[in-house]
Formats: sequence, C-alpha cells, structure tokens
Amino acid sequence: MRFWGYERPDGSVGTRNHVLVLPTVACANHIAGSIATLVAGTVAIAHQHGCTQMGDDLEQTIRTLAGTASNSNVYGVVVVGLGCEAISVQEVASAMRDSGKPVRVLIIQERGGSLSATADGARMAMDLSQQASMLRRVECSVGRIILGTECGGSDACSGLSANPALGWVSDRLVEMGGTVLLAETTELIGAEHILCRRAAGKDVEQALMAAIRKTEGRALASGLDLRGTQPTPGNMEGGISTIEEKSLGCVHKAGSSVLQEVIPYAFAPSKRGLVMMDTPGQDIEQLSGMVAGGVNVVIFTTGRGTPAGSPIVPTIKISSNTALYKAMRDNIDLDAGTVLTGQDSVDSLGQKLLDELLEVCSGKLTKAELLRHSDFAIHRTGPTF
Repeated sequence: MRFWGYERPDGSVGTRNHVLVLPTVACANHIAGSIATLVAGTVAIAHQHGCTQMGDDLEQTIRTLAGTASNSNVYGVVVVGLGCEAISVQEVASAMRDSGKPVRVLIIQERGGSLSATADGARMAMDLSQQASMLRRVECSVGRIILGTECGGSDACSGLSANPALGWVSDRLVEMGGTVLLAETTELIGAEHILCRRAAGKDVEQALMAAIRKTEGRALASGLDLRGTQPTPGNMEGGISTIEEKSLGCVHKAGSSVLQEVIPYAFAPSKRGLVMMDTPGQDIEQLSGMVAGGVNVVIFTTGRGTPAGSPIVPTIKISSNTALYKAMRDNIDLDAGTVLTGQDSVDSLGQKLLDELLEVCSGKLTKAELLRHSDFAIHRTGPTF
C-alpha cells in the first residue's frame, strides 16, 4: 500500500506542505498571526511561553517549538522573536537545522516595531510559500507514515468500537513498516500490565513503569482526588466510572504489536513500530507533543465530541457511537458506531479507517482542517518566575 506525500531533505515524508510562522515567545504571537493571515499557504501557532522559564521546563519548550518546526509536514519556517526573551530565535533555528528546511529569522525589536516587522515577515513568508508551491507529491511507502493516536472525550463505547478499530489500523501500519505513537500516560494507569507483556525488552518495560509511577506520584503529591480530572466529567457522563475503566478502553488504540520503546514528551522515536510517548492526558498538550515528535497524521477517537486539531498535522476524528456522529457531523470524519449496531466488524471498520487514512495522507482534508482548527499547547513541568 502507498500514499502520495512530500519528500524532505532529511529523508522524512510529509502529508502536508505548510510554511510555519513560529513565535519563540508569547510577545510575538500577534505578529506571527498577522503574517500568516496575510500570506497564503502559511500557518501560525500561538503559545504563552518563551520567557521566565528555566531548567527542564525551558528545555521542553525549546524542544517542542523546534520539533514542531522540524515536522515533515512543514516546508519552511519563519521564526519570529521579540529580541529579549529567554528563548532566542537563533536557538530554535539552530535546534532544527538538521531538518534541512529553509529558515528565516525575524526579530521585532530590530525591525522598527510591529508594522515594519509584520511587513518584513510577510515578505519572508511569501518567498517560502512560493517555493513550497513548486513542490509536488510523490508516491511513498506506507512505512513512511508516523501515526499519532489519541482519544479525547472517551465514553463507555470507546473501548468497544473506535479504539479497537484504531488498534487494527495501528497493527497494519506496524506490519507494513510504519510507526505508531501511543501517548496519554494518565490514561494507561490500570492497563499498564497489558503493555508490559508486550514490551520488546526489560528496559522498555521498566521505562513504561517509570512513566506510570511518575504520573501516579504527581497525582498523589497533589493531595487531591484525581476523579473529575481523570476520568473527566464528560467521561463519567458517558458511562466511565474509574481511570482503570478508561485506560482499559484507551489501550486498545495500540493494537497488539510489540512495544519497541518509551520516549519523553516531544522527542522523536528512534525505532519503528509501536512507541509510547510519555504525555499528559490533556488533549491539546498531548497532540502538540506528538507533532513535535514527528507524527505526520493523527487519528483521534472520541465518544463525547472534541473539536480540536493541529495547525500542521491532519487530524482524523472517529466517533465511538452513531448518536455523536449525527450530533457533531461537522467535526467527525468517520462513525465507529456501526460496530455496535453490527453493520461493521472491528476489522471491516478498521479497513475503512485505513482507507481514509491513506486518502488523508495523500491530500484529502479532514473536518478539523476544513474548519481551521489549529490548537497548540506545550506541557509545563515547572513554575514561571
């Protein structure tokens, strides 16, 4: 099986061909957004970071921004900084040089202020966007897909329909040489034993358990009841009563393949196959971490309806039940409720989802893209000073 994608200088393959306008600090968000509004073919992200961070928290922000810019769905980048922030534009540009992408640097304080900086940045973006428009899709092996898996707003049907169908797709991709990212560490608590049995080695099993214990430790240290956060009020209204119930449904996204490695937030996998990224359960933070880690497409299952999407990675939504599909048809790409009614088996629905995945990787726009949902958030690990 094959799809049509964009080959990059570093050997990766993109399913999209964006020019990214990337602010290094919250002070540059408005100008980055203004540039993207002016120039076709560009997208911008916004975030609240870039200053008064330190240690691991600062490193994670730099890594996430650089990883997002290095994603194979990005042709080139305009990095926008204020000029006095903790994270310099040169630092982010340097961190992504191995990707081989064209990079332009814009420092607002050196351009005469907002209006001049916006005009100069628009010219930079216009040049890159014109270059990007000349690139053509080529036929690529399915093994070049790096799939991010996510479930948001799970309900009691998620572990019966949508997640098993996604697990079927995950297994097929792994069989064909692709890579699948499983994330949401919080939503593996109570189901970690299933993945431990499938770990490629003792080191992988230990890394998985370390991530689980760290998350459990954070919850215990808070002295608060995790219920209401995990599972969420929406999860409970949908029929899930405990984090263990939620996790036992969530783990189906990983199919039955061997777990090859466990990686930190916003790191790129070093191995092909099934890989776990240690992320929080919060949808946007998890999605952004996977994108920074290199996923070029995401399948997002939902039982309650989650209208979220990445600014640079197509996000396919699949509902766990038909009532949700009918209620949120504007947001949902595929209905897994047909498994519950007997119209589909998990296998037949999985095949439909795989077909949809290949069409999206070849250029078909998802509902989230059509509605311009472009959500981005970096997981914080420390306080701001």
